[in-house]
Amino acid sequence: MSKNRISVSFPPDSVQRIREALAILETEFTALVSLSKDERRDLFRMGPKSQAFCTTALNVAEEHSGIMPRDFDIAAFRQDQDALDVLRPLAMRFDQLNQRLADTELLLGSDLMSAALEVYGLVKGSAKDKGLDQARQALSERFERNGRRRVDAPMPPEL
Repeated sequence: MSKNRISVSFPPDSVQRIREALAILETEFTALVSLSKDERRDLFRMGPKSQAFCTTALNVAEEHSGIMPRDFDIAAFRQDQDALDVLRPLAMRFDQLNQRLADTELLLGSDLMSAALEVYGLVKGSAKDKGLDQARQALSERFERNGRRRVDAPMPPEL
């Protein structure tokens, strides 16, 4: 292969441990939710300024609970803040790991495609000489267009 930019393997025992670790994470994160695209679109977004605003508002609500309406749940406000404080650093680590997974997957796919194209070029160039017509045909299917005209299809009239 001319462009092998990554060389990695995953031994079966390592893959098994990774799957077990993922199962543990899935079990521990049962409280996490999934939102639809529409649900996500309608929610407030919390950036750094909003985080500071929420922290200040929580402190004010806790220090001046007497001005808060009876149905305002300061404990739930605090619980949400504490949960976010726990999740944010974990999410950052997951994001970094997910990016590494995506980059590795991309690089492996690129290496595979590069090697496959090299094989296709060699087969295409020597198919007639070496009896590789079936292999060439099988490989060439990747590049056929969906709208390709069949040979027996009538030609449109010329204008």
